[in-house]
Amino acid sequence: MNQKQSISYVISSQSTSQQKNYRIRLTVVLDCTRFLLIQGLPSHGHDESKESLNKENLIELLNWYASRRKKINEILFSNAPKNDQMTSPSIRKDLINYCAIETTRSMINEMGNSLFSILVDESRDNYIKEQMAVVLRFVDKSGQVKEHLLGISHIADTCAQSLKDVIDAMFSTHGLSISSLRGQGYDGASNMSGEFNGLKALILRENPCAMYVHCFAHQLQLAVVSMAHRNVMLSDLFNMFAIIVNLVGASCKRVDALRISYHSKILERLNIEELSGGTS
Repeated sequence: MNQKQSISYVISSQSTSQQKNYRIRLTVVLDCTRFLLIQGLPSHGHDESKESLNKENLIELLNWYASRRKKINEILFSNAPKNDQMTSPSIRKDLINYCAIETTRSMINEMGNSLFSILVDESRDNYIKEQMAVVLRFVDKSGQVKEHLLGISHIADTCAQSLKDVIDAMFSTHGLSISSLRGQGYDGASNMSGEFNGLKALILRENPCAMYVHCFAHQLQLAVVSMAHRNVMLSDLFNMFAIIVNLVGASCKRVDALRISYHSKILERLNIEELSGGTS
């Protein structure tokens, strides 16, 4: 209601130098945020106060950047307006969300109008929440097979219809059509691969061309479990492996001893030319 408090009025009332400093400050914070995202590092810190000796990744990276660029140092932190420092948690979340949107948009543009498949799986995170991940698999214009993460969504209900609704919402958000779907890969859970009411069946009702392929990694796991149940010697072998892994992994000294023994055997085989050395 108050026009003087609107964003457009505030920006238009700023001088050219203020707008330039704002763009530089935004670019610097965004570049540092992108660097942390590429490296898979968190931006938030436990204690980011002025008295803290370690303000965690983003603040420390900005400090390092500003200490080497005088012009950047003149417009960051205390030299910037208090309501325009670009370091608040809400601003960081917005920048991270924008990076995610642009990354997904780039992937969708790379895929173009080509046909694609989806890989879907669900698991529980550290917050004891059920999360569903959707991956797109497609062939790009150069003929290379690409797999990109489309999104991760929290699901309160793991029934097939709920999973289907989440996939439909993702497709609608990114402008994808289920008619272009040519493959779907899940594990053997009944809510995923059920013949009548599973996620596979719900999608096949809309698009009969979306062929279902059982997850090969899960197939291998099921095959190993089945063979271990039928073969006593194989079952004993896997039990022995589990005992060895637990015994060695529980002690740092045992792990070091195993590494030293393995290293000495590698050197011995290199000396008698059973193995050929290489360069990395």
